[in-house]
Amino acid sequence: MTKRLRQYVAILVALVVYYLVHEGAHFLSALYYGVFEKIRFMGVGVQIVVDHESMTETQLGVFCIVGALATFAVAWVLVGATSRICMLKSKLLRSCFYYTSIALLLMDPAYLSVLYRFFGGGDMNGIRFLLPETVACGVFAALFVAHLVVFFKFLLPRYKASFAENT
Repeated sequence: MTKRLRQYVAILVALVVYYLVHEGAHFLSALYYGVFEKIRFMGVGVQIVVDHESMTETQLGVFCIVGALATFAVAWVLVGATSRICMLKSKLLRSCFYYTSIALLLMDPAYLSVLYRFFGGGDMNGIRFLLPETVACGVFAALFVAHLVVFFKFLLPRYKASFAENT
């Protein structure tokens, strides 16, 4: 498999894993609260549709934040497993873990600190019920910066060395 094809496959896998983790957490939360209605496929995105009317503001806030919490949790498991992942023989698997780690570390903090303003609010619409929007934006911006540091100081050097050793 060529390097370019491996990268495309790994990016696709990362997006699928991101949606499974993020939307999966929303789905489980909706089931827990008994408000699940349907799964909506929108272009390249997925959305869990719930009955907002039967939820309290706190429930809606929890429903909206669990996706980001789940992606952070899985991202940090992957960060913790980086040394083991980098020992895998398969370059394709290492690439999948690499791009998945990046997606899980950076997508939600980037979206919830800045990008949500351009896309209708998304999860921030519910997170506002848990804490003020400016505080939430600040927390997610700080997480974005912290996760960028983890990426550049920890993940990138280890994966780069791993791919250089196994060429």
